[in-house]
Amino acid sequence: MLVIDRPTYDAIVAHAQRDHPDEACGIVAGPEGSDRAERFVPMTNAAGSPTFYEFDSTELLALYRDMWERDEEPVVVYHSHTATEAYPSRTDIGLASEPHAHYVLVSTRAHGNSEGPVEFRSFRIVDGEVTEEEVSVVDSLAAPTH
Repeated sequence: MLVIDRPTYDAIVAHAQRDHPDEACGIVAGPEGSDRAERFVPMTNAAGSPTFYEFDSTELLALYRDMWERDEEPVVVYHSHTATEAYPSRTDIGLASEPHAHYVLVSTRAHGNSEGPVEFRSFRIVDGEVTEEEVSVVDSLAAPTH
């Protein structure tokens, strides 16, 4: 199950709506091995496309260096679909290279960049196999227990 706080959920949805009709993409980083989606990082869709996303390679390299220095990993990898349901395409499945990440898809097909509900779904993608998981949106993430 993906547990995500309301501000992060809202930020992902806002990014998807803002970039519509192009696909939006980004990462939510968290402490390595914690499964805590803590740091929202919107990225540039280098493809600038309504049907495809590609992280900007320079931006992605800088983010991975930053995460490495902070002992973080990508907890959520998200992108939007602008004309189809929030379900991973064959291309999305092929690009999924983080076996521990939650792959979030937001569909803006119903309202585009206008106010209105979106489809927000999360998946695990490991070795080409897609498994949908529940999403729990909480007011804030509980303090970590040691």
